[in-house]
Amino acid sequence: MWTEGEIEISGVLFEYWAKHFENGSECGIDGGRISKLNIRRDDIDVVNYDRGWDVYPEDELDKQAYEEILDEFN
Repeated sequence: MWTEGEIEISGVLFEYWAKHFENGSECGIDGGRISKLNIRRDDIDVVNYDRGWDVYPEDELDKQAYEEILDEFN
């Protein structure tokens, strides 16, 4: 299932798109349920996972957004 939404961290708005399943998978993040995840801030990809890492979160705000989405869907 695809889920998209917005999340605000310290006044900064992030948009996200996550493909997640009922069960974890070896293709999922850390063997979890999310197999694809894109997080954007100011129209720039700050996280991109497509069965492997393309863009890993580096900034502290990006990491916080990533962790919150991971907690909800993975």
